[in-house]
Amino acid sequence: MVVSLERLRYQKQAREILQSEEGYALAVRRMTEPESVFGQLKNNRGFRRFLLRGMENVTPQVGWLSLAHNLLKQAANDQKQRATILQ
Repeated sequence: MVVSLERLRYQKQAREILQSEEGYALAVRRMTEPESVFGQLKNNRGFRRFLLRGMENVTPQVGWLSLAHNLLKQAANDQKQRATILQ
């Protein structure tokens, strides 16, 4: 079994960075980034593949998906606000 000393050094350095306050804040920020949106698009909306190929064709489709996601999210928030006001 071969152990890379350079790998161990990088691993220790990464661990120290993540255990610092700045590293923790960065890790928390990464957790709330776009991965959840893509998961929601796949699981909740049933989106599995793009209809066209190429960045030029995919970009508008991503825009429409994002717009639909944001509008549905806003509608849910509005509905929650209305329900709390009526109570």
